[in-house]
Amino acid sequence: MDALEPLLTSTFTVAIAEIGDKTQLLALILAARFSHIKGSKTAIILGIFLSTLINHFAAAWLGNWAIGLISPELARYLVAASFFAIALWVLIPDKVDCEESRFYKMGPFIATFILFFIAEMGDKTQIATVVLAAKYDALAMVVMGTTLGMLLANVPVVIAGNFSAEKLPLTLIHRGCAVLFALLGVATLMF
Repeated sequence: MDALEPLLTSTFTVAIAEIGDKTQLLALILAARFSHIKGSKTAIILGIFLSTLINHFAAAWLGNWAIGLISPELARYLVAASFFAIALWVLIPDKVDCEESRFYKMGPFIATFILFFIAEMGDKTQIATVVLAAKYDALAMVVMGTTLGMLLANVPVVIAGNFSAEKLPLTLIHRGCAVLFALLGVATLMF
């Protein structure tokens, strides 16, 4: 296995999966909500980074730990089945509530950190992180890759501020992402 494969696969997979995801929509809402505060974009980006890093580290650790409890053959089938399940799940579009959050009064960094952490719990990208960590015995590379993927998808939304997910061909993106996860499932079964 190429040493960079877990990093690159994790980055690309999560960056694509994140397009149109509820956390990307949350990034847009937070950028609009705090646009009047100087330095809010930096605070939001740092909140996304730290929240994702902690959340995905826990998910990757769980994937690495859980895969050690079962036989390699069973693990391979479970990881492949998980990729196929995520491929189907990606086809269901996410929505995020636009209501006022009680966390907004805590400022852009704390609000972003808390809301992103909560939004990522059980999200497609968190589950993908568990599965990627189970597939690759490279916890640090998977965490770096999934965190980088989240940043690649969300930072432009925060910076642009007026960016709208409705302008993207989300159905096509979701289908492409589903194909990507299905291919990861096939690759897991073959290799």
